[in-house]
Amino acid sequence: MANALDGTVALVTGASSGIGDATARSLAARGAAVALVARRRERLDALAAEIESGGGRALAIAADVTEQAQAIDAVERTVAELGRLDIVVNNAGVMLLGPIEGAPTEEWERMVALNVNGLLYVSHAALPHLGRAAGGDPRGVADVVNVSSVAGRRATAGSGVYNATKFAVNAFTESMRQEFTERHIRISVVEPGAVETELTDHLRPEIRERLRGSFEFERLAAADVADAIAYVVTRARHIAINELLIRPTEQVR
Repeated sequence: MANALDGTVALVTGASSGIGDATARSLAARGAAVALVARRRERLDALAAEIESGGGRALAIAADVTEQAQAIDAVERTVAELGRLDIVVNNAGVMLLGPIEGAPTEEWERMVALNVNGLLYVSHAALPHLGRAAGGDPRGVADVVNVSSVAGRRATAGSGVYNATKFAVNAFTESMRQEFTERHIRISVVEPGAVETELTDHLRPEIRERLRGSFEFERLAAADVADAIAYVVTRARHIAINELLIRPTEQVR
């Protein structure tokens, strides 16, 4: 029995851990060849080896997508070595919370560079290739999935710039959707709530301590979000999941 993504190629950013790692595994299990893009080469190589040992096909690309030249090169290498590009999952991101007053503004710069600019650079470079994929076999459609957050819907004190970056992702996604949907390039946003990932590891110690106890409920696993992304990209050609909000059952906001 054929897999839903046989003959396709997917590029996943932030693939060295968390949602990106889980998404790459999920898409590969459904038949896609997967380009794994992140900065940590050792983790990418290990993931690629695992996917290939299971009968899949993977390409590890060490790149910093906040640098436009590296984002372009990652896309072009994917097409050159895997033959095409059908799916892009813009997952790379960083969450650096804390009050606006007195914040180290280099944290803001890091979030804007990765959460916004990296997504823009990869999307811009990928669109010509996605257009070609959408015009032919095997699916007659292409996909961009932008990983945002519940923080892109609701702003809160202590996460102002993170909120701003994720609101930007949501707005850009909707604008892209309107621009490309008639060409059968589906543009989707997935907005997870609390997920058990490395995101909080990057917080300053005093912020991490302040947030201790904020998520006293069962959080989503990275694989739960990966499953949602796989659902989005495996719909029939005439179905577009424009927006998917996924929270833990017990998360109130």
